[in-house]
Amino acid sequence: MDPTKAHPSRRYNYWLGGKDNFAVDRESADTVASGFPTVALAARENRKFMARAVRYLARDAGVAQFLDIGTGLPSAGNVHEVAQSVDPAARIVYVDNDPVVLVHARALLTSSPEGRTAYIDADLRDPAKILAAPELAATLDPSRPTALMLVAIMHFITDDEDPYGLVAQLVDALPSGSHIVITHATGDHLTPDEYAAAEETNARSGVPFRLRSRAEFARFFDGLDLIDPGVTSVVDWRPDTPPEQRPSVEDVSMYCAAARIP
Repeated sequence: MDPTKAHPSRRYNYWLGGKDNFAVDRESADTVASGFPTVALAARENRKFMARAVRYLARDAGVAQFLDIGTGLPSAGNVHEVAQSVDPAARIVYVDNDPVVLVHARALLTSSPEGRTAYIDADLRDPAKILAAPELAATLDPSRPTALMLVAIMHFITDDEDPYGLVAQLVDALPSGSHIVITHATGDHLTPDEYAAAEETNARSGVPFRLRSRAEFARFFDGLDLIDPGVTSVVDWRPDTPPEQRPSVEDVSMYCAAARIP
């Protein structure tokens, strides 16, 4: 563990009001917030979307297995808590590469008696390691549909790291009827000055970051069957609050979509 280097999961924990972060994570998070002041709001709305998406998959799409990559630190409403509130037999595998998350893995591994959870210490940039992990084989049935959750992680994968290829490797390993859920930060809703400020502060934050346009985000779902309402803001995907109670798309600046794998 390098406490002098900021990590996305600990920074996200800080934005959500958690305490499992270092000074360097808080400094990095505050740097980002200086260019995009509503980033903590975006983190909270992203988390709310994740819960709605998992609930839809478990309740309406009949998905009982979840592979959550880029889990982050445990907080209220983890994937297994939401899924098992609908289907107590749901099985969830978490993946992250932060030693602090690893330390807290016990909190993530609290499952209902009927279901099961597991944790893999691995990086999204090495999908082969994730797919070959014994914890994955021991927890998820490869013949049954699985929901691949890539929530607020793809914007940390820069273009030179082949983001579309990484997602394709994971999708290709899943059986027909599986689903994929992705959220991603965007600059589409920012003014030119706001976009420039966000890019500059992200560059200074110490964490590689890539804002992507709607077209760039939609490319992750090429060949898949998008679930209504398709590509949209996290605040507008099957919302459970009236429009007047939702934050603006501009303040959140986060795309999302869910799709079925044919």
